[in-house]
Amino acid sequence: MMIESFQNEKIKNLTRLISDNRFRKKSGVFVVEGKQENERALKFGFEVQEFFICESIFNEDFPKGKRSLVSEKVYEKIAYRGSSEGIIGIYQTPKNDLATFSPKENSAIIIVEGIEKPGNLGAILRSCEAFGIDGLIITDPKTDLYNPNVIRSSVGCLFGMNVFTATNETTSQFLEKNKYTIYSTFMDESAEDLDQKDFTKKTAIIFGTEHSGISDYWMTKTPNILIPMVGTIDSLNLSNAVAITCYEILRQKRK
Repeated sequence: MMIESFQNEKIKNLTRLISDNRFRKKSGVFVVEGKQENERALKFGFEVQEFFICESIFNEDFPKGKRSLVSEKVYEKIAYRGSSEGIIGIYQTPKNDLATFSPKENSAIIIVEGIEKPGNLGAILRSCEAFGIDGLIITDPKTDLYNPNVIRSSVGCLFGMNVFTATNETTSQFLEKNKYTIYSTFMDESAEDLDQKDFTKKTAIIFGTEHSGISDYWMTKTPNILIPMVGTIDSLNLSNAVAITCYEILRQKRK
């Protein structure tokens, strides 16, 4: 049976899941749009609840699981990328507990404190995945990890990574227990250049919020590093700074 009405209860529920962070968290599910993103979610073992498919756009046999067919008009209404690709999945939200994480011996972890912009978080996820970062910890997040815009901008990289949300205190305890060398990133006379540090051993690097940087909690606990720059600008976009740092970690490990 084809769903053709915007007033269908499933469509109303799906629309709310896409747009309402609180409702999504309360429901314990999240939404994935697009072929590649759904493929990655399934590949890495995420539990699908239901697919919504527009057969005039998506005509493959790929998804296994409960399906609801929707008209093209309805799909254009529910898709946050317009009429792209014709498939949306609803998945169970996993419980990502930092206490269950067993890092590698030469593990590199990126920590982002209080991130607010879903697009920045998605871009950070892509960089961490591309450059082989062992884990990403988001402390005191201001955006939902499973926001559709995070998933979209990460191109589904979220699904194959060790990603955790935690408080600063819990994160600090985890790093101390696992004997990480910890660095913060903020402008200060004491800061040393990023490429002068050894990232071949267990290392955690902390980035602050987009508008106010690192909190006092980390400033008083950790030495400071910066990306060397020669231009007149004194800062980079958060996701760009993380990408450069991730590449430097990979560069050192490949020597």
